[in-house]
Amino acid sequence: MERPGTFTILARDGHARRGRLLTAHGAVQTPIFMPVGTVGSVKAVCPQDLREVGAQIILGNTYHLYLRPGDELVARRGGLHRFMRWDGPILTDSGGFQVFSLSDLRRLGEEGVEFRSHLDGSRHLFTPEKVVSIQRNLGSDVMMVLDECPPGGSDHDYAAASLGLTTRWARRCREAYPAGSGDQLLFGIVQGGIFEDLREESLAQLRDIGFEGYALGGLSVGEAKEDMYRIMAHMGPRLPEDRPRYLMGVGTPMDILTGIEHGIDMFDCVLPTRNARNGTLYTSLGKVNIKRAEFREDDAPLDPACSCYTCRTFSRAYLRHLYMAKEILSFRLNTIHNLRYFLDLAAGARTAIEAGTYQAFKARVAAVYPE
Repeated sequence: MERPGTFTILARDGHARRGRLLTAHGAVQTPIFMPVGTVGSVKAVCPQDLREVGAQIILGNTYHLYLRPGDELVARRGGLHRFMRWDGPILTDSGGFQVFSLSDLRRLGEEGVEFRSHLDGSRHLFTPEKVVSIQRNLGSDVMMVLDECPPGGSDHDYAAASLGLTTRWARRCREAYPAGSGDQLLFGIVQGGIFEDLREESLAQLRDIGFEGYALGGLSVGEAKEDMYRIMAHMGPRLPEDRPRYLMGVGTPMDILTGIEHGIDMFDCVLPTRNARNGTLYTSLGKVNIKRAEFREDDAPLDPACSCYTCRTFSRAYLRHLYMAKEILSFRLNTIHNLRYFLDLAAGARTAIEAGTYQAFKARVAAVYPE
């Protein structure tokens, strides 16, 4: 019987991989996009909506759930799956990126990172052991190690020191949760900024420790797009062949398809949900700004090629009306559609890899999403 953590590659097209990752809450078909549910909720939608748009795995965030409502409270209610009534797999970020974004409210050290809560200013300390403990309480299927996420403009010396700290923290996370000690999976995070030599060094150190999956972190944090793509191309095929590969916090449709091209399996980003709330919608014909006056009397569906609830049911005119009237329903309907677009994008990639037509699929999307 296959155990959680089993990763099987089912098809290839160049470096692009079609796979399946087994978790304690079911199998995840890859490549996959993972909706972001930072505080135990994907904004504006409920678990039933997520199932209907085809979500397989969603994200929660260690930093935010630790501060509110508290990981021990969640544990007393049977873990995050039961608390939020989502029965599929969950991945929890370690909170490293959130602490990075609080640069004026935190202090790094060998022990961990001390920070002030953005909610009430209270002081807290995240050690590698503490971050694992929080994620154990949450009961996520995939846990991430604590890492330092250096700014995109960091020089070689800073990036080298940062990856050294990340490696030492990763080893402590692994010691706090040894391989094979439970059904939760622990992923390491490759750092090293925009420098190929540091990225390779980070990966070698993490492989020596051993993890159930490997992520590329520290991208889309201020570096130039060409630098991000260069690191993706260099590191994607070098990540362990027999483990799932995860690109953290990236990105646009073409970012995702470029990552898949270079062998990445898992993606997450707030872009589809955040842009939905701002009226920017992703369609098979390109981006639509639903607030534009041209849609005021447009009775066509948002995307005639989409079968989501929003596109099956409502006109562009109605979606524009809801957005302009600041109706809460606008957030829900727009989010349903954008998530469906990103999940269909991943599904289309899986089909194309199986058929050996991935480059043609990517080119079709690039024709309407050049960036």
